[in-house]
Order: sequence, then structure tokens, then C-alpha cells
Amino acid sequence: MREIVLDTETTGLDPFQGHRVVEIGCVELVNRIPSGATFHRYLNPERDMPAEAEAVHGLTVAFLSDKPCFTEVVHELVEFLGDAPLVIHNAGFDLAFLNAELKRCGRADIARDRAVDTLTLARRRHPGASNRLDDLCARYRIDSSRRTKHGALLDAELLAEVYAELVGGRQARLGLVEETASPRIVDIAVTRHRVAAAVSRLSEEERAAHAAFVRGLGAGAIWRDYLDLPEAETTA
Repeated sequence: MREIVLDTETTGLDPFQGHRVVEIGCVELVNRIPSGATFHRYLNPERDMPAEAEAVHGLTVAFLSDKPCFTEVVHELVEFLGDAPLVIHNAGFDLAFLNAELKRCGRADIARDRAVDTLTLARRRHPGASNRLDDLCARYRIDSSRRTKHGALLDAELLAEVYAELVGGRQARLGLVEETASPRIVDIAVTRHRVAAAVSRLSEEERAAHAAFVRGLGAGAIWRDYLDLPEAETTA
């Protein structure tokens, strides 16, 4: 099963007010485990950067001025996403910005039902608690010390770990390891001694028939050694 964990950074909060995407980070999951494939681009927003947004992600107009525009990377992005489900924290926000950018390029929208919203999953699992990405990392003991500012690729990598916790992926993998590991088998030999010889349950007729059968096997048959045969017969 292929999924894409996705995050964006923007110039503001509302794409309908002219705000743009300035960074996209994606992490590919296969069976909910990172495959190592990623997509990461900084983008020239072709507009100014409000101070409030810069304080969040640290991206300046000067840094982004020589980066490609969204139209220059859209084909590569769409190809990387394919038709996989998109794992996004607060999916409505990122999808609104992505769809606004796609519309400018004459591309089709990303359907809302394609997104797996980890914020919704977290609220169901931890009702009443704060479910920001930092809070979830702390709750699940995921190291987010590198996250001094928001960054799309780093946030997508952290979200991939959070997502595994939210859907029980880590526990499932641990259980699988335990089930498939070779069990340790300890053999304990117990020696028992009979207090009396076992009584044969064979009738005389059955004993005679067995003896006749063994005699017919020839002189080399090892079973003859266990029969009470006359000396002449055992040396024949």
C-alpha cells in the first residue's frame, strides 16, 4: 500500500487572499513504512513575504527569489503523488493551497476524500488534548529537536512517525516480529523406570504368527535375534 505524507509552507493563511505555497515536502510510505523516496521543493511565491509567515518558517523573499515557480514543478509533483492517498495534518489547509496552485496551472483539483487527515485521527484518539504536531511528537516520544522552525520536508518526516502511532503501525510491526521470530524450545528429558515388566497383550496365536513371519525373512533378518529360536535355526 503506497501513501504520501505531505506538508506545505505558505506566505499566509488564505489562498483566496493571494497567499501562495513556498515549500512542499513529501515522504513516500509503503505499507506505512518510509520507503526513502521523497519530494522536496522551495518555490518562488512571486509576491512579498509577510513578517508573520517568515517568523514561522524562516523563508525570506531573498532566499526564494531564485527558486522555481509552482508551474515549473507541478508535473514532477503530480507524478510523484500519483493516485496515492495523501496523509496531511489539518488537510483542509494544505489542500486549499495546493488546489489554488493547481487551478492557476489549469490542473484538476485534488479530491478531499483522497486525504487522510491526521489532525482528525488525533482528535478522535485524544479528545480534548492539544494535537499540534509538536504535541503529538512529545506524546509519542518522537524526537522533534530539529524542528526549531516549520519546514515542509522535516514536518512530513515527523508526521510519518506520528501517523504510524495513530494507526497502530508500530505496534503491529512489533507484533509481527514477535510472531515470526523463531521460538525457543527447551527439551527436558525425563527418565522413568518401570517397577514391573509390562505384560504382553498378544495372544499365543498372534505370537506364533509373528514368529512364522520372521522365520520367513531369512537368516540375515535382525528381528530373528529377538525370537526364541532353536540353535540350529538361528545358524541356518
